[in-house]
Amino acid sequence: MNATDEIVPSTADPTPSTPRVPPPSGYAPPPGRDPREKSVPLACVLSLLPGLGQVYVGYYQRGFVHALIAGSLIAVMAEGNLVGLMPLFGMFLPFFWLYNVIDAGRRAALYNQALVGTESVELPRDFELGSRGSIAGGLILIAGGAILLSHTRFGYSLAWVEDWWPAAPILVGIWLVAKAVQDRVSR
Repeated sequence: MNATDEIVPSTADPTPSTPRVPPPSGYAPPPGRDPREKSVPLACVLSLLPGLGQVYVGYYQRGFVHALIAGSLIAVMAEGNLVGLMPLFGMFLPFFWLYNVIDAGRRAALYNQALVGTESVELPRDFELGSRGSIAGGLILIAGGAILLSHTRFGYSLAWVEDWWPAAPILVGIWLVAKAVQDRVSR
């Protein structure tokens, strides 16, 4: 260097940038993609086993509930005691299975949109077990448990369920209408 040469400051940032560390699996996402992004097709394929797609996206409680519902329906249908309800369960099981696949794909897409920061997307709220109580849900679980316990422990017949099961959607409908009217009145 001569005495006449000027020292030109570097325009580069003097602070060292932190290197991007790939996830522990060794997988390096393509440049510009968030490693937390979820694959929508993979979520759908995993949901062919009910609940697994929801678990993949991060909705653990919902995934376990979906697995429990599908397993319970299959167990009830395999038992064969409620022959009069078989058409209802037979129609509901494929509907629930397809709903499960669509729900997992939709949740993965919404998750990805939320990662990008899309303002108009609001993630659906998953229920939180134990943080909030539900009187109606608690009463339904108590009644259902008491009915099943009376059958398994004391041998009471469940034949009456075949005749009275249509009362359940009627009661749920009445509750929903009452809740809607109550919400409108409180506004």
